[in-house]
Amino acid sequence: MKAVITVIGKDTVGILAKIANLCAARNVNIDDVTQTVMQEYFCMIMMCDIDHINTDFAVFVDEANRIGEENALQVHVMHEDVFNSMHRI
Repeated sequence: MKAVITVIGKDTVGILAKIANLCAARNVNIDDVTQTVMQEYFCMIMMCDIDHINTDFAVFVDEANRIGEENALQVHVMHEDVFNSMHRI
């Protein structure tokens, strides 16, 4: 299974590292990442493999949200099933 992680916020050093460290700690493999800085805002999308996640997915989402709150970022983690359901006609 896959998950999509999006991160948006004021650009600061270490944003990618914080999210990547969470993924590594939870055995979530980052398959693809794209990131850019638009004016002073950091924007990132990650496609992650959660087949071997070592915690409950909801816990992972909460941990990602906590990183967002602590760093004034909008972090959104969406399970592939939800993403697919949202984009079906």
